Amino acid sequence: MSAKTAPKGGKVLVARLDSMGDVLLTGPAIRAVARSSASVTALVGPRGVAAAELLPGVDRVRVLDAPWVSLSPEALDPESVRQFIDDVKGEQFDAALIFTSFHQSPLPLALLLRMAGVHWIGAISVDYPGSLLDVRHTVPEDLPESERALSLAEAAGFTRDDAGSTLAVRHPLPTVDAIGLDPFVVYHPGAAVSARMPTAEHSRAIVESLVAEEFTVIVTGGADERALAEYVADGRATNLAGTLSLAELASLYARAQAVVVPNTGPAHLAAAVGVPTVSLFAPVVPAARWAPYGTPMILLGEQDSPCRDTRARECPLPGHPCLSSISPYDVVDAVRRLTRRGCEPYARSEIPIATTMAGGPA
Repeated sequence: MSAKTAPKGGKVLVARLDSMGDVLLTGPAIRAVARSSASVTALVGPRGVAAAELLPGVDRVRVLDAPWVSLSPEALDPESVRQFIDDVKGEQFDAALIFTSFHQSPLPLALLLRMAGVHWIGAISVDYPGSLLDVRHTVPEDLPESERALSLAEAAGFTRDDAGSTLAVRHPLPTVDAIGLDPFVVYHPGAAVSARMPTAEHSRAIVESLVAEEFTVIVTGGADERALAEYVADGRATNLAGTLSLAELASLYARAQAVVVPNTGPAHLAAAVGVPTVSLFAPVVPAARWAPYGTPMILLGEQDSPCRDTRARECPLPGHPCLSSISPYDVVDAVRRLTRRGCEPYARSEIPIATTMAGGPA
């Protein structure tokens, strides 16, 4: 076993192999690593590439479609594994940090990195790592994900920057063509799994209510969400789904008065640009870990629903009650509070964080 802290001044590989939002949440830890490293290479899955390219401190991006992480994994290809090991060996990294969620094991990747000649490896691990890890870090439950990742970097001997665990993106962001809609609110209806998003009808009703209250609304989404966004916008809002790169989406969010979004990657993008956020949060995973972090935020949804902590990908309950309990009035009221319209103004430090609200007036 080598030193308990990572060597400084060298080439470091930082790994986060799952989604765009997960990669963004690792940003504060990556910034800490970059402060005392010659270079930082981000190893990400296919869904995390654009996010990694946005992170301050990342010099290069390498991709691994890991079959132990992917939601729709292909069969293990031994030849691609051998090629990955050879490629990493050629890079001659001095250290590696493997960032994971609480339910993921870092050990498959740690084994491959050891085989590639990486001499110092750190990770959070519940499982016994044998000689695969030089730092086996442990953390309390329900630590916010950005703090969780940053704690590993600090255990490895890296120090946080002045922004600490606050999310950030690389600047300058690209200019989004003027659309003549300022000021505006963004509504993002989609999520990677259906259990975490309102129904299309529910989202459409929310947008209708925001527009009725004279908010200008822009609907966003990925290329695969264009039909959903078009339905939700319903001619009342501007639909930009599938038209923006991730960097352009960040630029749009930075201009918004507020972003309304379920628990999905764009929620963390909104947090990374500091825009006030209304989180439509299904409790299939804990809000304490996964709610938008470090930005003014109001959280809506039944957090004590029976689906709590199930990690369900499809809602196991009729009617999707954890999110259907949020009335359009709740969302309008939350946006008003965050934008200081029709209510007593908040100082920025007084905006409620992780406030659960359910039910408007009868």
